[in-house]
This record gives sequence, structure tokens and C-alpha cells, in this order.
Amino acid sequence: MTIDTGTASRQEAADARSLPMSRECPFTPPAELGRLRAEEPVSPLAYPDGSVGWLVTDHTLAKAVLTDGRFSARGELQRSPVPYGLAEPEPARPGGFIFMDPPDHTRYRKHLTGQFTVRRMKLLEARIEEITDQRLAAMRKNGPTAELVGDFALPIPSLVICELLGVPYEDHDFFQRNSSSIFDLGQSVEEIQQAFGALVGYLAELLGRKRAQPTDDLLSNLAAGSDLNDEELIGVALLLLVAGHETTANMIALGTFALLRHPEQLQLLRDDPSLMDNAVEELLRYLSIMHVGLVRAALEDVELGGRTVKAGEVVTVSVSAANRDPQKFDLPEELSITTPANGHLAFGHGIHQCLGQQLARIEMRIAYKGLLREFPGLRLAVPADEVPMRSDMSIYGVHRLPVTW
Repeated sequence: MTIDTGTASRQEAADARSLPMSRECPFTPPAELGRLRAEEPVSPLAYPDGSVGWLVTDHTLAKAVLTDGRFSARGELQRSPVPYGLAEPEPARPGGFIFMDPPDHTRYRKHLTGQFTVRRMKLLEARIEEITDQRLAAMRKNGPTAELVGDFALPIPSLVICELLGVPYEDHDFFQRNSSSIFDLGQSVEEIQQAFGALVGYLAELLGRKRAQPTDDLLSNLAAGSDLNDEELIGVALLLLVAGHETTANMIALGTFALLRHPEQLQLLRDDPSLMDNAVEELLRYLSIMHVGLVRAALEDVELGGRTVKAGEVVTVSVSAANRDPQKFDLPEELSITTPANGHLAFGHGIHQCLGQQLARIEMRIAYKGLLREFPGLRLAVPADEVPMRSDMSIYGVHRLPVTW
């Protein structure tokens, strides 16, 4: 199936917006997304390849797209909503199950679900606390200033995912460098493919060692106890490793930045640590680091929010807009750690909902708790407007966060 660029009307094509949109505040989605949610929740969107698809900004409609089997996640049907290499869409690589539909998606997911249960993730808490304490001790020793991304936010999830998969942490710089290239919206197709190739080559060599000398880790267990071939195992490991290096690290750093810029919320959390679980959910909702969106393609004509999405047209779900929907959340534009944030879409929704979401929650909770405990005087070391934001990346956050105490 190919995208039919002629299905939108001429007027819709003329009115189509494009992504990315500029932000006025580092923590707030573009104002245009809020206006569209109120006035035109399914609106024409211009894609960089010249086609016209749709942008969904309403929470209810976003959930509908993400749960309706008529909208496909298949890689060969997708188009990037932002300039990103502009390579022709292609089928998912073996193991890349986030770009697959059932039954292929189901086959891969079933091998991993048992590895990421709430109970299993809770068993990791002691180790995550140990890693966090080690990073806090290093910060204090080298203080009284630190660069929170490199010194704290990134090492915690990186160490955890490396240990979980059985990847030597001493190679984390290599993974971080290539992961960043994959998420960098300014990279060319060739540069992205080079980064993928480097990671695949490394993981192929590692898998060979795991088969020869298995250890107690996820990659060894999958190699010994699943029907996945080497190419599929490498694809699964690559997906988990890249995601584990980027997403939670950006939530820890960006969440800390947001709390420092909302001192009344930070003080509430200091005064009542029992608010931490809800604070994590609220930060996930409020910040929505998946700032570009989730892409799906219609397999048939679908009526959506008063619009007809034609078969083959691409829909981008704006998670950040949906997570600020006043029809769903009581204080949508405020950071309020005492207000329930149930139902946010920060981890997606439906069958593709993030596999590692419970691990991310635990890492965030332990990281924030440790920072508040060890550094009661934590504050920015530079003016807030000098903090470099990741507007150039598909995963939003901060490039660096200089702090002092």
C-alpha cells in the first residue's frame, strides 16, 4: 500500500500544518496544538514527502487511533511528520516489533512481556537504588556543581538496561553516541544507517559470545529459550537498548528541570514524599517527551472526529497535545503533583504501549527521591533560558542541565 497524496481536498492541502512547531516555553507544547485541539482536533498535516495526512490532538481521538486495528504501525506504511532523512518507508527490521502489526507484533511481544512484569521490575529496585546512590556520591565528591544529564540522569537507566540485557556498561559511550544519532532529526539517511549498522555489528558479536557462554541476562535467556533467530534477537536487543539509553534519561533530567522551575511543587514533594508516585505520573503527562508524536497509517477509510481518513493516509497522534486535553485532565496546563494524572498517553496506548513503562517509573521515582534527599539546596547553575533543549531530537528533553547545591 502506498500513500495517496491526492486524497485530501485542495483546501485541506492548502490549510495543512507542518511539524515541528516552535515552543514558547520549554515545558509547554506549541500553542498551535492547543488551538487545534479546541477547534479542529483532526486537522490536515503536511508531511515532508509532499503528502497530506492528519494530526490528532484530542485525547479521546488519540486513544481511538492507538487502539483501532484499522490504523497500522507497519513501517512500510508510515511517513515521518518531520524532516528526518526522507528515506522511502520500508518494512520493519527483524525484531523491530514497534513497527509491526499482529500477528508479527504479538509473536515478539510475548517473548518479552514476562521479562517486564511489575513484579519482576520491583525485584530490580534494590539494584537501581544502589546505582542511584553511587551516582549521587560521585556528584557530591566532585561537587558542588554537576552536569545532571551526563553525571546522573543518563548513567542510571543506561546501567540498568545494560545489566538487564547483558551488555557491558563500559561500551555505553558507543551506544549513547549512536543512539543519539538515530534520534537526531538533523541526521541524513546515511548517518542514521551508519549508526544502526554500528550497533547491529556490535550486538551480533555480543550475541555470539552469549551463545557460547550464556549468563543470567535477558539476551542470553532469549537466545536459549525462544524461537527467535539471531537477526531477530539483535533487532529486539537494539530496540530495547536504544530506548533504554534515551527515554528515561530525558525524563529524569527534564523532570528535574521542571521541578526546579516550579519551586512550589518541589517544596510539596519535599514536605510529603508520599506524593512521589503521582508526581512521576504528572511529570510524564505534563512533559510528554515524545514531542513529535506517534504515527499510524489507515488500512481502510475511517471516520475520525468528523473527518474521513482515507485508506493509506498517515495520521500523527500528538501525545503532548492529548496530555493537555481539558476534557480529560483537571489542570491540563499546570504542573500539579497533587492532581491525579491517570490516563496520560506518555507511554502510548493499546498493544504498542511501552513495554518498559514500569521500569521507567521505578527509575524516575528513585532518581527524584535521591536528588531531593541528598541535595536539598539543588538549583540551576545557569539561567533557565541558557539550558539547551532537545528541540532537534525526536525524544524531547535537555542536552545538558548544569546544577549546583
